[in-house]
Amino acid sequence: MRRRILPVLPLALGLALAQPVGAQVEGPGLAGAYLAARTAVIEGNHRAAAIYFENALAADPGNPMLIGNAIFANAALGQWGRASTIAEMLPEGGDGQDLVNLVRMVQGLAAGDLVGARAAIEAGQGAGQLIDELAMGWIHLGEGDMRRATETFEAAAQGPLADIAYTHLALARAAVGDFEGADAIFSGAEVGPLPGSERSVRARAEVLVQLDRRDAALELLDLYTASVPDPALLALRADIATRDGTPAYDFITTPTEGLAEVFYMIARGLGGEGGSTTLPLLYTRAAHGIDPGHSEALLYAGQLLMDADQYSLAADAFSEVPPGDAQYVEAQLGRADAYFEDGREEAAVTVLRSLAEAHPDLATVQAAFGDALRRTEQCTDAVAAYTAALDLVDITQQRYWFLYYTRGICHEVLQDFAASEADFRQALVLNPEQPQVLNNLGYSLVEQRRNLDEALGMIERAVEARPDSGYIVDSLGWVLYRLGRFDEAVEPMERAVALLPNDPIINDHLGDVYWMVGRHREARFQWERALSFEPEEADAARIRRKLEIGLDRVLEEEGGVGETQ
Repeated sequence: MRRRILPVLPLALGLALAQPVGAQVEGPGLAGAYLAARTAVIEGNHRAAAIYFENALAADPGNPMLIGNAIFANAALGQWGRASTIAEMLPEGGDGQDLVNLVRMVQGLAAGDLVGARAAIEAGQGAGQLIDELAMGWIHLGEGDMRRATETFEAAAQGPLADIAYTHLALARAAVGDFEGADAIFSGAEVGPLPGSERSVRARAEVLVQLDRRDAALELLDLYTASVPDPALLALRADIATRDGTPAYDFITTPTEGLAEVFYMIARGLGGEGGSTTLPLLYTRAAHGIDPGHSEALLYAGQLLMDADQYSLAADAFSEVPPGDAQYVEAQLGRADAYFEDGREEAAVTVLRSLAEAHPDLATVQAAFGDALRRTEQCTDAVAAYTAALDLVDITQQRYWFLYYTRGICHEVLQDFAASEADFRQALVLNPEQPQVLNNLGYSLVEQRRNLDEALGMIERAVEARPDSGYIVDSLGWVLYRLGRFDEAVEPMERAVALLPNDPIINDHLGDVYWMVGRHREARFQWERALSFEPEEADAARIRRKLEIGLDRVLEEEGGVGETQ
């Protein structure tokens, strides 16, 4: 039996990416490197683009287009030192000057040069309007002028960056020890509610601790992690709960860290605009370039690269988060995801195995390890990992239905149908109308030829919830087939094939249904189609046998009507 698992960019900065496609480049030794660089740009492979543009630049050292693209590719990799070196090759006033300004600002801020940053912003040579206004607030704070910093953040809050500006005002207050003022903003008492995020929750929790409101900090963290079990916040909660005395506030304590946070928050704010990852990637790389301790910026860089299908680069970004960092666990989970998407399944399992051994007390890690083992068909070990995860959580919470569901899938693969059914039913206790569970339990009962009326009811509810799921609609047709209601099975089975036309199992099922209603020619056509989609060998052999002698005789050979799939 087989289980089917329901499986606005500023022009000046965008110029570096846009130019290669239409640019004309000539010269001996240049064409090959340039064409390779163009391909890398189109694919979003910044590592290859950096190499090929620099190779082309070696053949044509003064070419502004090549210089601009080499700067961009290195900046997108977080290689700001190399980007800065190349930036010095660009003539003043040439195309790409805004990108050069960004590189110089990042390098200057990384060195703590607030004076130079202020001068650049005042001269119109900063990192862009979105960044510069907020950056000036932190620069004023670095000058010891909290009044001007406050005025700057409040002025920025009058525009489209209100939430970000108020958050930075709260962070600036906390940085100078005004924890009551910081919490007045974080709590919503002063300016109204602000959007929650892992960063703001962590900042407010640390502020509450400084105000001797440890219980409120723990309550805040519990509320957030109940829906988002972030490993770093769980670790912070454990630290707050067990540490004696009041730890020093250390979220953002310097203007440089605040400036890095400006880049990071703007990157997050831009991340969903039009699907573009270009500017968000530059800004989040800038955040880490300015503050090497800003590991969340690395996580976001990895996420953006995943979104751009650059899985190898994403894995590299996640790998930059060092062991011992609060975000290390999250980074390793991201690295494993990147490996899976890159087709490196063994590497992904190795990463998660090491993580699970190092963190046996983290349900998130154990569950991810179980998922990796299930995806690589190591179901015995996956059951153990899922069980370890369930042993660590409050199993009455609805969100843990998925652990029971995935463990149930593994039990079914191992043909432990009693354990599988128990897990599926417990998943339904937690989430009664979950269509995946209804479908899988119903389909399992159909395959075992038990409780067919109950199975039909479950699958009908699943179809009502997910009418466009080919797998679930197929299950409906199949349970009707099992019940001998062949005429009724035709419509849902045809609909399932229309939804998933290239699935060998569903095409095979439709062939069987057609045969049972006397449409033998169409049945043979569907079986031929199923073979063309390369089913597993045992299934292919059975389909070939049906084509040879017909379904009726195959069923007789197998000892009973309905013994299909």
